[in-house]
Amino acid sequence: QVQLVESGGGLAQPGGSLRLSCTTSGSSLSIYDMAWYRQAPGKQRDLVATISRGGGTNYVDFVKGRFSISRDNAKNTVTLQMNSLKPEDTAVYYCNARWVNLDYWGKGTLVSVSS
Repeated sequence: QVQLVESGGGLAQPGGSLRLSCTTSGSSLSIYDMAWYRQAPGKQRDLVATISRGGGTNYVDFVKGRFSISRDNAKNTVTLQMNSLKPEDTAVYYCNARWVNLDYWGKGTLVSVSS
């Protein structure tokens, strides 16, 4: 069973950047499809970006061109580079690992975008 730990959240100004990391342990990262989700206060958890075991990526419309997801299986790390941040990007960001029909989650890292 894989364990996930997110880091890199914090306060950023509009237009700024943050880099989130998801460090995994307990199982080889290479077997998992990975994703980042986010949950704003009072709202449901929404998908942000995915990266498959083969490295294929997908983004939801509201982050296309601003966010970039990547993975380094050797370092057991998945990264979400977030640029041109907007106040509406404020949320808790969660790392997700999926294998077959099993989902694993980290505890999240808070991103706040405010001037």
